[in-house]
Amino acid sequence: MKDLTNSNIDRQSPELFSEIRELIVESRNSVAQAVNSALTLLYWKIDERINKEILRGEKADYGKQIVVSLSQQLTMEYGRGWSQRQLWHCLRFAESFPDIQIVHTLSSQLSWSH
Repeated sequence: MKDLTNSNIDRQSPELFSEIRELIVESRNSVAQAVNSALTLLYWKIDERINKEILRGEKADYGKQIVVSLSQQLTMEYGRGWSQRQLWHCLRFAESFPDIQIVHTLSSQLSWSH
């Protein structure tokens, strides 16, 4: 049986490794972009639900209590990542971009680094 060490593979078919490596990188990038897009839309929808349905556009003490309570419940259910601060970021995000169509279009094109 042939010895298939890394150096043998590199000498025999460097293109194969390079092409497969590129496929893996492209797939990872595609998955990351899909996750980023889904999270962006999720955050926007969270604001929509909190602000439009519960707070009715007012950030009164009642709204703060809702965010505190919701944050505690979400953190217990889903773990880290649902702090009060994160929920307020969701609220500000949707206030800055009130049109879901724009958010949807941009979320499929931008990475988190943008």
